[in-house]
Amino acid sequence: MTHAQTHRMTQAGNGSAEGLGHSRAGGPGGRAAEAGVAVTTDGLPAWLDPVARAARSVQPQQLSRFLPPESGAGRQSAVLVLFGEGERGPELLLMERSGTLRSHAGQPSFPGGALDPEDGDQATTGPLRAALREAEEETGLDPRGVQLFGVLPRLYIPVSSFVVTPVLGWWRAPSPVGVVDPAETARVFTVPVADLTDPANRATAVHPSGHSGPAFLVESALVWGFTAGVIDRIVHYAGWERPWDRARQVPLDWRA
Repeated sequence: MTHAQTHRMTQAGNGSAEGLGHSRAGGPGGRAAEAGVAVTTDGLPAWLDPVARAARSVQPQQLSRFLPPESGAGRQSAVLVLFGEGERGPELLLMERSGTLRSHAGQPSFPGGALDPEDGDQATTGPLRAALREAEEETGLDPRGVQLFGVLPRLYIPVSSFVVTPVLGWWRAPSPVGVVDPAETARVFTVPVADLTDPANRATAVHPSGHSGPAFLVESALVWGFTAGVIDRIVHYAGWERPWDRARQVPLDWRA
């Protein structure tokens, strides 16, 4: 992929702000600094082709009604949407925030966080570096084993003013992952894509404020908010979605 293509993708630009903490375990000298930030589909497994195609064509309005302010306001952030292959086939890497955090405690999320100055230009490769750096800091992931193959349009989280770039990765060379800082992360886990597409694991999460959105009940966790919204749209536009009961509701409380 050319620099111009990467530029267009990161220029494009929902929810809850889970997974957007700011940890410093790895620091600017970590392995993320050694990892390449090129976006390429070369050597990608065939099952990821639909996701790569969707990333090239999907429009911001197809992902969320919350778009970044035209003024450019908002805190620039990125998350790593990392696909790998496990014992049960394709899977997705997630983490669960610590239950002691002041906001979004205990919520599953993608690894990610705010851009740092050393990440570089927020309009081009900055989000790519930030996604890899935060994944290393939060999960211990070796980013040198990750192949970035796409970038989704930037999304906006009004409640926290985060402007989030979802960066798509292929776990080409898996590395050990786990909790780096228990004060921020309760656990790190993978979810088979087959479980995410299983209608029995899908529901609509309903917040007392009236907001509702897709949810996934997987790996003893309720995935909802921004993270579930991104997964839902990827599953849909990749053609993996199976009919599910949207009337099935999972209530949330005010602490969520």
